[in-house]
Amino acid sequence: MSILKEILSSRELLLNLTLREIKGQYKRTVFGQLWSLVNPLASMLVYTIVFAFIIRVQPDPGKPSGLNIFVLWLLCALLPWTFFATVLNKGMASLVTNAGLVQKVYFSRITLPLSTVGSVGFNWLFEMAVLLIVLMLCGAFVLPWIPLLIVQMILLAAFATGLALLLSIANVHFRDTQYFVTILLQIWMYLTPIIYPINLVEAQSGSTGGLLGTNITVLDIYNLNPMVPFVNVFRQLLYDNRWPNPADFLLCVVWSIAALVVGLWVFRRSEKKLAELL
Repeated sequence: MSILKEILSSRELLLNLTLREIKGQYKRTVFGQLWSLVNPLASMLVYTIVFAFIIRVQPDPGKPSGLNIFVLWLLCALLPWTFFATVLNKGMASLVTNAGLVQKVYFSRITLPLSTVGSVGFNWLFEMAVLLIVLMLCGAFVLPWIPLLIVQMILLAAFATGLALLLSIANVHFRDTQYFVTILLQIWMYLTPIIYPINLVEAQSGSTGGLLGTNITVLDIYNLNPMVPFVNVFRQLLYDNRWPNPADFLLCVVWSIAALVVGLWVFRRSEKKLAELL
């Protein structure tokens, strides 16, 4: 509870830091906030060409929405992933980037990584709003699912925040962390069903059977990836327009709470020594 009181007491500083991040990101640009769409749209274009036209990956049509548009199917998972990866990268670097400020002035250090989450989240809201409009124009019935979508976005933000807090401390102790995480995120993305449907993994797992004479399958190991249920739920809400799988949603809740609790605990234990370590 003390950490919540500290955050609330620093809410004005947190808001100012977040606004600084948002305003500074697209300062003196012609298109401003529209630039936040460029990265996911560029990635979408590349993945669509490679996986939809060359490799010819064919995900199942949305049930019951009936959508059968690869680009929209891809964006329903790509935008949440982009948010997650950006929070980790920026949150991890937030303490080191503001080392001079940490060493000179005393304030609640947690506001630094949280402000990056806020600024990235602001861009994400804009991107998701555009996606919702496009989905509706293409015939998806997403309006009834918006409340659950907001809950799912909060859960992913909590999960990303917890990991960002952990990584920000790790990056203070070991500057190699930023390079390791960059590689890890590249591998992690391809181990998550973002640009290919999970039924391909299920088919391969079924043909392989148990590993090393056990009942453990490739799919069992694959499902240990915490981003798998997050991606599944986003697609179920946005692309399929149906209630999310209860097991997937429960896993999202568990991963979010666990990451946030551990992240806050580690950050609090290391917070007092940050000025010396930086």
